[in-house]
Amino acid sequence: MRSCEDADGFDGEASSASMISGAASPYQPTTERLQADTTRGSNRCGALYISSTAGVLKALQVVLSLIGFICIETVMMCSPCAGVYLFEFVSCSAFVVTGVLLLIFSLNLDLKVPRVNWSLMDLVITASCTVFFFLASVVLAAMNHRSGAEISAVVFGFLVTCVYGVNTYLCVRRWCSGEQRHLQTSDYIRARTASRGEQQQVFITIQIFM
Repeated sequence: MRSCEDADGFDGEASSASMISGAASPYQPTTERLQADTTRGSNRCGALYISSTAGVLKALQVVLSLIGFICIETVMMCSPCAGVYLFEFVSCSAFVVTGVLLLIFSLNLDLKVPRVNWSLMDLVITASCTVFFFLASVVLAAMNHRSGAEISAVVFGFLVTCVYGVNTYLCVRRWCSGEQRHLQTSDYIRARTASRGEQQQVFITIQIFM
């Protein structure tokens, strides 16, 4: 007779545990859906990056930087040459770095290294290119020999500076929105953990009184 009662008790505890675990189950599908939606959103953003606003701006930066570098490379004689050398270094560096970023984002390579804050890295690189291109263009405009190549380089330098400036603004907005989503996700996880802790305490209390 005692064994039947124990069995009933165990069945009651199992049913109570299943009910409590069932009550906690709505959090799990919600979390899985959020993670799946985030993953799909990242893949979709990577696949269509080249046709998005950020991708078009990156492509413009690569093209304009290359044109500016070609223009400054056609300068045969200069004295002084500080403005020419500075613009040459900035345009070449910006072309290489921006081209690498464009390749990484277009091929979804950033998703394979999730520990790197790519939004922040893109913001830092884009803002740096904006500042350095502006300084190089100003210096070249003040220290040039009014040759066609130097004037063309100055024009393309200011154009690419504007493009980098717009991209910097978009990077700031994207980075801020990403940080806000991260904080919201952390708050959700803490709330879910606290809710599960309360349910476990209720379950332990029920076991004690039973």
